[in-house]
Amino acid sequence: MTFPIESVRAQFPSLSLTDTLNGKEKRRIYLDNPAGTQVTSRVIEAVSDCFLNANANLGGYFPTSIAAEKVVDDCHLAMADFMGTDDPGEIIIGATMTTLTMHMSRSICRDFKPGDEIIVTRMDHEGNVAAWLEIAQDLDLVIKWADFDKASWKIEPEHIKSLITDKTKLLALNYASNLTGAINDVKSIIAEAHKSDVLVYVDAVQLAPHHQIDVKDLGCDFLICSSYKFFGPHIGVLWGKRSILEKMHAYKCRCVPETLATKYETGTPAIELLAGLTAAIDYYAWLGGELGQTGSRRAQMTTAFNAAIEYEETLTSQLIKGLQEIDGVEIFGPTAQNQMKARVPTVSIRHNKVKPDPLAKALSEENIFVWSGHNYAIGVVESLGIPMDEGILRIGIAHYNTAEEVEAILGSIEGIVSNV
Repeated sequence: MTFPIESVRAQFPSLSLTDTLNGKEKRRIYLDNPAGTQVTSRVIEAVSDCFLNANANLGGYFPTSIAAEKVVDDCHLAMADFMGTDDPGEIIIGATMTTLTMHMSRSICRDFKPGDEIIVTRMDHEGNVAAWLEIAQDLDLVIKWADFDKASWKIEPEHIKSLITDKTKLLALNYASNLTGAINDVKSIIAEAHKSDVLVYVDAVQLAPHHQIDVKDLGCDFLICSSYKFFGPHIGVLWGKRSILEKMHAYKCRCVPETLATKYETGTPAIELLAGLTAAIDYYAWLGGELGQTGSRRAQMTTAFNAAIEYEETLTSQLIKGLQEIDGVEIFGPTAQNQMKARVPTVSIRHNKVKPDPLAKALSEENIFVWSGHNYAIGVVESLGIPMDEGILRIGIAHYNTAEEVEAILGSIEGIVSNV
Protein backbone atom coordinates (compact mmCIF):
# COMPACT_ATOMS: atom_id res chain seq x y z
CA MET A 1 0.00 0.00 0.00
CA THR A 2 1.28 3.48 -0.89
CA PHE A 3 2.29 5.52 2.15
CA PRO A 4 -0.53 8.06 2.75
CA ILE A 5 1.72 11.11 2.94
CA GLU A 6 -0.98 13.68 2.25
CA SER A 7 -3.23 12.24 4.97
CA VAL A 8 -0.27 12.16 7.33
CA ARG A 9 0.67 15.78 6.66
CA ALA A 10 -2.93 16.85 7.20
CA GLN A 11 -2.63 15.63 10.80
CA PHE A 12 0.10 18.23 11.56
CA PRO A 13 -1.22 21.80 11.40
CA SER A 14 2.22 23.41 11.66
CA LEU A 15 3.28 21.85 8.35
CA SER A 16 1.00 24.25 6.50
CA LEU A 17 2.42 27.40 8.09
CA THR A 18 4.37 29.96 6.09
CA ASP A 19 6.65 32.85 7.02
CA THR A 20 7.38 36.13 5.28
CA LEU A 21 11.07 36.28 4.39
CA ASN A 22 12.51 39.07 2.27
CA GLY A 23 9.00 40.09 1.28
CA LYS A 24 7.99 36.60 0.10
CA GLU A 25 5.82 33.94 1.73
CA LYS A 26 7.79 30.73 2.16
CA ARG A 27 6.53 27.43 3.46
CA ARG A 28 8.34 25.87 6.39
CA ILE A 29 10.47 22.80 5.77
CA TYR A 30 11.01 20.99 9.07
CA LEU A 31 14.24 19.00 8.90
CA ASP A 32 15.16 19.71 12.52
CA ASN A 33 13.34 16.56 13.66
CA PRO A 34 16.15 14.83 15.63
CA ALA A 35 15.89 17.67 18.16
CA GLY A 36 12.08 17.60 18.26
CA THR A 37 9.19 16.86 15.93
CA GLN A 38 5.95 18.68 15.21
CA VAL A 39 2.72 17.51 16.86
CA THR A 40 -0.63 16.44 15.49
CA SER A 41 -3.95 18.19 15.96
CA ARG A 42 -5.04 15.42 18.30
CA VAL A 43 -2.10 16.19 20.63
CA ILE A 44 -2.97 19.89 20.69
CA GLU A 45 -6.63 19.10 21.31
CA ALA A 46 -5.87 16.57 24.05
CA VAL A 47 -3.71 19.05 25.97
CA SER A 48 -6.37 21.75 25.64
CA ASP A 49 -9.16 19.38 26.66
CA CYS A 50 -7.21 18.29 29.73
CA PHE A 51 -6.83 21.89 30.89
CA LEU A 52 -10.57 22.33 30.45
CA ASN A 53 -11.91 19.07 31.89
CA ALA A 54 -9.18 17.51 34.04
CA ASN A 55 -7.30 20.44 35.52
CA ALA A 56 -6.82 19.17 39.07
CA ASN A 57 -4.35 17.34 41.25
CA LEU A 58 -4.61 13.61 41.82
CA GLY A 59 -6.39 11.76 44.61
CA GLY A 60 -9.59 13.75 45.01
CA TYR A 61 -13.22 12.60 44.95
CA PHE A 62 -14.46 15.32 42.60
CA PRO A 63 -14.86 15.02 38.80
CA THR A 64 -11.76 16.90 37.63
CA SER A 65 -9.46 14.92 39.94
CA ILE A 66 -11.05 11.64 38.87
CA ALA A 67 -10.60 12.71 35.24
CA ALA A 68 -6.95 13.59 35.92
CA GLU A 69 -6.36 10.13 37.40
CA LYS A 70 -7.74 8.59 34.22
CA VAL A 71 -5.43 10.72 32.09
CA VAL A 72 -2.43 9.45 34.06
CA ASP A 73 -3.55 5.81 33.92
CA ASP A 74 -4.36 6.00 30.21
CA CYS A 75 -0.93 7.44 29.48
CA HIS A 76 0.87 4.61 31.27
CA LEU A 77 -1.22 2.09 29.34
CA ALA A 78 -0.47 3.84 26.04
CA MET A 79 3.27 3.92 26.73
CA ALA A 80 3.19 0.26 27.77
CA ASP A 81 1.76 -0.50 24.32
CA PHE A 82 4.43 1.68 22.74
CA MET A 83 7.29 0.00 24.61
CA GLY A 84 6.02 -3.56 24.18
CA THR A 85 5.09 -4.48 27.75
CA ASP A 86 1.76 -5.52 29.22
CA ASP A 87 2.67 -3.97 32.58
CA PRO A 88 1.94 -0.21 32.85
CA GLY A 89 3.64 -0.21 36.25
CA GLU A 90 6.96 -0.57 34.43
CA ILE A 91 6.46 2.84 32.79
CA ILE A 92 7.98 5.83 34.60
CA ILE A 93 7.16 9.28 33.23
CA GLY A 94 9.16 12.40 34.03
CA ALA A 95 10.24 15.80 32.83
CA THR A 96 12.86 14.84 30.23
CA MET A 97 15.11 11.95 29.29
CA THR A 98 18.09 13.70 30.88
CA THR A 99 16.22 14.57 34.07
CA LEU A 100 14.88 11.03 34.43
CA THR A 101 18.31 9.52 33.84
CA MET A 102 19.89 11.83 36.42
CA HIS A 103 17.13 10.89 38.86
CA MET A 104 17.18 7.14 38.23
CA SER A 105 20.98 6.90 38.30
CA ARG A 106 20.86 7.50 42.08
CA SER A 107 18.55 4.53 42.58
CA ILE A 108 20.29 2.23 40.10
CA CYS A 109 23.77 2.86 41.52
CA ARG A 110 22.86 3.28 45.19
CA ASP A 111 24.36 -0.05 46.26
CA PHE A 112 27.39 0.05 43.98
CA LYS A 113 30.72 -0.08 45.81
CA PRO A 114 33.87 2.02 45.28
CA GLY A 115 35.81 0.56 42.38
CA ASP A 116 32.74 -0.86 40.66
CA GLU A 117 32.62 -0.07 36.94
CA ILE A 118 30.17 1.65 34.62
CA ILE A 119 30.65 1.47 30.86
CA VAL A 120 29.56 4.49 28.83
CA THR A 121 30.12 5.09 25.13
CA ARG A 122 31.60 7.77 22.89
CA MET A 123 28.60 7.28 20.57
CA ASP A 124 26.02 8.52 23.06
CA HIS A 125 24.17 11.75 23.56
CA GLU A 126 25.47 13.52 26.66
CA GLY A 127 22.14 12.81 28.37
CA ASN A 128 23.18 9.15 28.70
CA VAL A 129 26.73 9.97 29.77
CA ALA A 130 26.69 12.87 32.23
CA ALA A 131 24.44 11.17 34.79
CA TRP A 132 26.81 8.20 35.05
CA LEU A 133 29.89 10.42 35.23
CA GLU A 134 28.28 12.35 38.09
CA ILE A 135 27.23 9.32 40.10
CA ALA A 136 30.63 7.72 39.51
CA GLN A 137 32.30 10.77 41.03
CA ASP A 138 29.90 10.72 43.99
CA LEU A 139 30.42 7.00 44.75
CA ASP A 140 34.06 6.60 43.64
CA LEU A 141 33.11 4.32 40.75
CA VAL A 142 35.25 3.61 37.68
CA ILE A 143 34.12 4.83 34.26
CA LYS A 144 35.17 2.83 31.20
CA TRP A 145 34.66 4.16 27.70
CA ALA A 146 33.42 2.13 24.73
CA ASP A 147 34.36 3.40 21.27
CA PHE A 148 32.29 3.03 18.13
CA ASP A 149 33.79 1.36 15.08
CA LYS A 150 34.67 3.93 12.39
CA ALA A 151 33.82 1.45 9.60
CA SER A 152 30.47 0.15 10.84
CA TRP A 153 29.68 3.32 12.84
CA LYS A 154 28.40 1.06 15.64
CA ILE A 155 29.39 -0.20 19.07
CA GLU A 156 30.50 -3.76 18.39
CA PRO A 157 29.51 -6.53 20.85
CA GLU A 158 33.05 -7.90 20.94
CA HIS A 159 34.37 -4.53 22.03
CA ILE A 160 31.87 -4.42 24.90
CA LYS A 161 32.88 -7.95 25.86
CA SER A 162 36.53 -6.85 26.09
CA LEU A 163 35.62 -4.07 28.57
CA ILE A 164 33.57 -6.16 30.99
CA THR A 165 35.21 -7.43 34.17
CA ASP A 166 33.89 -8.88 37.40
CA LYS A 167 33.66 -5.28 38.66
CA THR A 168 31.36 -4.10 35.85
CA LYS A 169 27.86 -3.31 37.10
CA LEU A 170 26.22 -1.20 34.39
CA LEU A 171 26.42 -0.51 30.66
CA ALA A 172 24.77 2.65 29.32
CA LEU A 173 24.49 2.90 25.54
CA ASN A 174 22.29 4.35 22.85
CA TYR A 175 20.11 2.49 20.40
CA ALA A 176 20.85 4.97 17.60
CA SER A 177 23.21 7.92 17.31
CA ASN A 178 21.71 11.40 17.21
CA LEU A 179 24.61 12.51 14.99
CA THR A 180 25.58 9.66 12.65
CA GLY A 181 22.19 7.96 12.61
CA ALA A 182 23.79 4.53 13.04
CA ILE A 183 21.73 1.88 14.85
CA ASN A 184 23.50 -0.36 17.35
CA ASP A 185 22.84 -4.09 17.59
CA VAL A 186 21.64 -3.58 21.13
CA LYS A 187 20.04 -7.01 21.42
CA SER A 188 23.40 -8.73 20.91
CA ILE A 189 25.16 -6.26 23.19
CA ILE A 190 22.58 -6.78 25.93
CA ALA A 191 22.96 -10.55 25.66
CA GLU A 192 26.74 -10.18 26.00
CA ALA A 193 26.42 -7.91 29.02
CA HIS A 194 23.93 -10.18 30.75
CA LYS A 195 26.38 -13.09 30.58
CA SER A 196 28.25 -11.18 33.30
CA ASP A 197 25.11 -9.94 35.11
CA VAL A 198 25.71 -6.38 33.91
CA LEU A 199 22.66 -4.10 33.93
CA VAL A 200 21.94 -2.38 30.61
CA TYR A 201 20.42 1.11 30.31
CA VAL A 202 19.38 1.92 26.73
CA ASP A 203 18.82 5.42 25.35
CA ALA A 204 16.26 4.97 22.56
CA VAL A 205 15.51 8.66 22.06
CA GLN A 206 16.67 8.71 18.43
CA LEU A 207 15.26 5.31 17.50
CA ALA A 208 11.76 5.72 18.95
CA PRO A 209 10.35 8.03 16.22
CA HIS A 210 11.41 5.64 13.46
CA HIS A 211 11.42 2.01 14.65
CA GLN A 212 9.07 0.15 16.94
CA ILE A 213 10.51 -0.66 20.36
CA ASP A 214 10.06 -4.09 21.94
CA VAL A 215 11.63 -4.13 25.39
CA LYS A 216 10.70 -7.75 26.06
CA ASP A 217 12.41 -8.92 22.88
CA LEU A 218 15.50 -6.79 23.56
CA GLY A 219 15.87 -8.07 27.11
CA CYS A 220 17.33 -4.82 28.42
CA ASP A 221 16.89 -3.70 32.01
CA PHE A 222 15.99 -0.06 31.34
CA LEU A 223 15.05 1.84 28.20
CA ILE A 224 14.33 5.54 27.91
CA CYS A 225 12.93 7.84 25.22
CA SER A 226 11.49 11.34 24.76
CA SER A 227 7.98 11.83 23.45
CA TYR A 228 8.71 15.16 21.75
CA LYS A 229 10.91 13.21 19.33
CA PHE A 230 7.90 11.13 18.24
CA PHE A 231 5.25 13.79 17.70
CA GLY A 232 4.29 14.24 21.35
CA PRO A 233 4.84 16.83 24.12
CA HIS A 234 8.03 17.47 26.08
CA ILE A 235 8.13 14.43 28.39
CA GLY A 236 10.71 11.73 29.10
CA VAL A 237 9.57 8.11 29.51
CA LEU A 238 11.51 5.25 31.10
CA TRP A 239 10.72 1.55 31.01
CA GLY A 240 12.30 -0.70 33.62
CA LYS A 241 11.92 -4.34 34.54
CA ARG A 242 9.44 -4.72 37.37
CA SER A 243 11.69 -7.18 39.19
CA ILE A 244 14.43 -4.53 39.33
CA LEU A 245 12.24 -1.49 39.96
CA GLU A 246 10.51 -3.14 42.91
CA LYS A 247 13.82 -3.87 44.66
CA MET A 248 15.51 -0.53 44.05
CA HIS A 249 15.40 2.29 46.55
CA ALA A 250 13.36 5.26 45.33
CA TYR A 251 14.27 8.82 46.25
CA LYS A 252 10.82 10.14 47.10
CA CYS A 253 8.66 11.90 49.66
CA ARG A 254 7.95 9.83 52.78
CA CYS A 255 4.20 9.75 52.18
CA VAL A 256 4.51 8.35 48.65
CA PRO A 257 3.66 4.63 48.47
CA GLU A 258 6.10 1.98 47.25
CA THR A 259 3.86 1.01 44.35
CA LEU A 260 5.04 1.17 40.74
CA ALA A 261 5.51 3.44 39.00
CA THR A 262 4.37 6.00 41.61
CA LYS A 263 7.42 5.69 43.82
CA TYR A 264 9.74 6.98 41.08
CA GLU A 265 7.46 9.70 39.69
CA THR A 266 8.30 12.62 41.95
CA GLY A 267 5.75 15.36 42.50
CA THR A 268 2.57 16.15 40.60
CA PRO A 269 2.82 15.01 36.97
CA ALA A 270 2.35 17.38 34.05
CA ILE A 271 -1.11 15.89 33.54
CA GLU A 272 -1.93 17.91 30.43
CA LEU A 273 1.26 16.67 28.76
CA LEU A 274 0.41 13.08 29.63
CA ALA A 275 -2.89 13.61 27.81
CA GLY A 276 -0.91 14.82 24.82
CA LEU A 277 1.42 11.81 25.00
CA THR A 278 -1.50 9.39 24.85
CA ALA A 279 -2.75 11.27 21.80
CA ALA A 280 0.68 10.91 20.18
CA ILE A 281 0.53 7.14 20.66
CA ASP A 282 -3.00 7.09 19.28
CA TYR A 283 -1.72 8.92 16.19
CA TYR A 284 0.49 5.92 15.39
CA ALA A 285 -2.54 3.67 15.86
CA TRP A 286 -4.54 5.93 13.53
CA LEU A 287 -1.82 5.63 10.89
CA GLY A 288 -1.86 1.85 11.21
CA GLY A 289 -5.62 1.95 10.72
CA GLU A 290 -5.19 4.09 7.59
CA LEU A 291 -2.90 1.35 6.30
CA GLY A 292 -5.54 -1.32 6.86
CA GLN A 293 -4.66 -2.71 10.29
CA THR A 294 -7.73 -3.39 12.43
CA GLY A 295 -6.10 -5.21 15.36
CA SER A 296 -4.93 -3.95 18.74
CA ARG A 297 -3.28 -0.57 19.27
CA ARG A 298 0.10 -2.31 19.38
CA ALA A 299 -0.66 -4.13 16.12
CA GLN A 300 -1.74 -0.88 14.49
CA MET A 301 1.49 0.77 15.62
CA THR A 302 3.51 -2.11 14.16
CA THR A 303 1.89 -1.55 10.78
CA ALA A 304 2.48 2.19 11.02
CA PHE A 305 6.16 1.82 11.89
CA ASN A 306 6.80 -0.73 9.15
CA ALA A 307 5.30 1.57 6.53
CA ALA A 308 7.07 4.64 7.89
CA ILE A 309 10.45 2.87 7.88
CA GLU A 310 10.10 2.02 4.20
CA TYR A 311 9.00 5.55 3.35
CA GLU A 312 11.79 7.18 5.37
CA GLU A 313 14.44 4.90 3.88
CA THR A 314 13.50 6.11 0.41
CA LEU A 315 13.85 9.75 1.47
CA THR A 316 17.12 9.05 3.28
CA SER A 317 18.58 7.37 0.21
CA GLN A 318 17.51 10.37 -1.87
CA LEU A 319 19.12 12.77 0.59
CA ILE A 320 22.42 10.90 0.89
CA LYS A 321 22.74 10.38 -2.85
CA GLY A 322 22.09 14.07 -3.47
CA LEU A 323 24.60 15.16 -0.83
CA GLN A 324 27.25 12.88 -2.32
CA GLU A 325 26.86 14.73 -5.61
CA ILE A 326 27.67 18.13 -4.05
CA ASP A 327 31.38 18.96 -4.15
CA GLY A 328 33.02 19.41 -0.78
CA VAL A 329 30.38 17.62 1.34
CA GLU A 330 31.45 14.95 3.81
CA ILE A 331 28.80 12.72 5.39
CA PHE A 332 29.34 11.27 8.88
CA GLY A 333 27.51 7.96 9.20
CA PRO A 334 26.41 5.00 7.08
CA THR A 335 25.95 5.95 3.42
CA ALA A 336 25.79 2.71 1.40
CA GLN A 337 22.40 1.72 0.05
CA ASN A 338 22.60 -1.61 1.86
CA GLN A 339 23.09 0.29 5.15
CA MET A 340 19.80 2.17 5.08
CA LYS A 341 18.21 -0.36 7.42
CA ALA A 342 21.13 0.09 9.82
CA ARG A 343 20.46 3.80 10.37
CA VAL A 344 17.76 6.26 11.27
CA PRO A 345 17.13 9.17 8.85
CA THR A 346 19.46 11.58 10.65
CA VAL A 347 22.24 12.75 8.31
CA SER A 348 25.14 14.92 9.48
CA ILE A 349 27.53 16.69 7.13
CA ARG A 350 30.34 19.19 6.87
CA HIS A 351 31.44 21.21 3.85
CA ASN A 352 35.09 21.98 3.18
CA LYS A 353 34.44 25.70 2.60
CA VAL A 354 31.23 26.61 4.46
CA LYS A 355 31.10 25.90 8.20
CA PRO A 356 27.98 24.40 9.79
CA ASP A 357 26.65 27.53 11.52
CA PRO A 358 26.76 29.80 8.44
CA LEU A 359 25.25 27.01 6.36
CA ALA A 360 22.41 26.50 8.86
CA LYS A 361 21.78 30.24 8.94
CA ALA A 362 21.71 30.45 5.14
CA LEU A 363 19.24 27.56 5.00
CA SER A 364 17.05 29.27 7.59
CA GLU A 365 16.81 32.21 5.21
CA GLU A 366 15.18 29.76 2.81
CA ASN A 367 12.86 28.68 5.67
CA ILE A 368 14.56 25.29 5.86
CA PHE A 369 15.02 24.27 9.50
CA VAL A 370 18.15 22.30 10.45
CA TRP A 371 20.58 22.16 13.37
CA SER A 372 24.28 22.88 13.58
CA GLY A 373 26.86 22.31 16.30
CA HIS A 374 27.78 19.26 18.38
CA ASN A 375 24.13 18.50 19.24
CA TYR A 376 25.25 17.06 22.61
CA ALA A 377 27.02 14.22 20.78
CA ILE A 378 30.36 15.40 22.09
CA GLY A 379 31.90 11.93 22.21
CA VAL A 380 31.19 11.43 18.50
CA VAL A 381 32.52 14.87 17.61
CA GLU A 382 35.72 14.28 19.59
CA SER A 383 36.21 10.78 18.15
CA LEU A 384 35.88 12.04 14.58
CA GLY A 385 38.23 14.97 15.12
CA ILE A 386 35.54 17.54 14.37
CA PRO A 387 36.09 20.98 15.94
CA MET A 388 33.84 21.11 18.99
CA ASP A 389 33.01 24.78 18.45
CA GLU A 390 31.81 24.02 14.91
CA GLY A 391 30.28 20.56 14.95
CA ILE A 392 28.22 19.47 11.99
CA LEU A 393 25.10 20.40 10.03
CA ARG A 394 22.37 17.91 10.93
CA ILE A 395 19.45 17.11 8.64
CA GLY A 396 16.73 14.94 10.14
CA ILE A 397 13.84 13.37 8.26
CA ALA A 398 10.49 12.35 9.75
CA HIS A 399 7.74 10.46 7.99
CA TYR A 400 5.80 13.68 7.39
CA ASN A 401 8.57 15.02 5.14
CA THR A 402 8.41 14.70 1.36
CA ALA A 403 10.70 14.04 -1.59
CA GLU A 404 10.07 17.63 -2.69
CA GLU A 405 11.40 18.92 0.64
CA VAL A 406 14.50 16.76 0.28
CA GLU A 407 15.08 18.18 -3.19
CA ALA A 408 14.60 21.68 -1.78
CA ILE A 409 17.36 21.34 0.80
CA LEU A 410 19.70 19.70 -1.68
CA GLY A 411 19.16 22.55 -4.12
CA SER A 412 19.65 25.15 -1.40
CA ILE A 413 22.86 23.59 -0.10
CA GLU A 414 24.28 23.32 -3.60
CA GLY A 415 23.37 26.94 -4.29
CA ILE A 416 24.88 28.20 -1.02
CA VAL A 417 28.22 26.38 -1.32
CA SER A 418 28.62 27.10 -5.05
CA ASN A 419 28.66 30.82 -4.32
CA VAL A 420 31.65 30.57 -1.98
